Amino acid sequence: MNATVELARELIGRPSVTPEDAGCQTRIAERLASKGFQPEWLPSNGVTNLWLRRGRQEPLFCFLGHTDVVPSGPESAWDHPPFQPIVEDGYLFGRGAADMKGSVAAFVVAAERFVEAFPEHRGSIALLLTSDEEGPAVDGTRHVVKHLTQRGDAIEYCLVGEPSSQDRLGDEYKVGRRGSLTGFLTVHGEQGHVAYPHLADNPVHRATAALAELIATEWDQGDADFPPTSFQIVNLQAGTGADNVIPGNLEVVFNFRYAPAVSAELLQQRVSNLLEGHGLSHTLRWRHSGGPFATRSGALIQAVEAAVTERTGCRPRRSTSGGTSDGRFMGPTGAEIVELGPLNATIHKANERVAVADLETLEALYFDILHRLLAQ
Repeated sequence: MNATVELARELIGRPSVTPEDAGCQTRIAERLASKGFQPEWLPSNGVTNLWLRRGRQEPLFCFLGHTDVVPSGPESAWDHPPFQPIVEDGYLFGRGAADMKGSVAAFVVAAERFVEAFPEHRGSIALLLTSDEEGPAVDGTRHVVKHLTQRGDAIEYCLVGEPSSQDRLGDEYKVGRRGSLTGFLTVHGEQGHVAYPHLADNPVHRATAALAELIATEWDQGDADFPPTSFQIVNLQAGTGADNVIPGNLEVVFNFRYAPAVSAELLQQRVSNLLEGHGLSHTLRWRHSGGPFATRSGALIQAVEAAVTERTGCRPRRSTSGGTSDGRFMGPTGAEIVELGPLNATIHKANERVAVADLETLEALYFDILHRLLAQ
């Protein structure tokens, strides 16, 4: 069995449902110790975080990944137990196979092979692993990056192993992600009887025009890498449950997935101005999950595109689609960031799986990228 597949199976067999790590990172630290990687444990509020580094020189190349997984859901929906990995018909099945224990295994094996081949490589190689990517993502990568920044560890290249491929391995890689900003709006009215509307103030009626304007607004036009900013209402709630009561409040939850053409502060200001323009009595609070980031050019992009083209015969497409990733915490550091991983077709689903051949190729791609950037 290929070394990457074997390690992936071992990791999948550990039920590390977020924020648990279940010993995955300890196993990796033990394995890489013989290759000169120095472990540094940076736990926070029950989250396991590991920083492994080999070398002290620049440039610093970092593999960024997570060992936690989402819950399996009903085991009856799986053909095989989700934490008992099995290889069948050319696929490795198990929770985390694609997201992202397969990539983590490929990181480790690629790093092992590279330092064996180039023990005097230039720069430094690091792995940043957390058990808080699938959860709130407060005490994981965000926490570690803050710690590294404070002491002056500057990451130049960051390769995130999130599943980025669509139809075949390497057909797409991510050069950035959109920011995510959520608004929690309460429109205040006055409760009353539906038969006496003049004695009440219906917040649903009052908010309709403002919500319609929010939906119709063009926030920006995007750019070559990013689609225009998207505004979506995700929840509306009003009423007491009775059909003869005008509600006193309307609760609205909405989300922006925004491009670098705007900022979270600008979006907040524009929304506030719009609501005030409609004369709404309201309260509004915000949750900013992370800003957008983008790597438009650089040595890492060149290395990724060259490695994928050479290994697969096809030039990969650039993308910024999908939700957020831990790359958003690396973005403010100024690092070049790229996401390259397996197919995302089965992530978070029952019967999550990854092709064995893809894991082997992914490890080779990671090795090639290291070779292009750090080989003497």
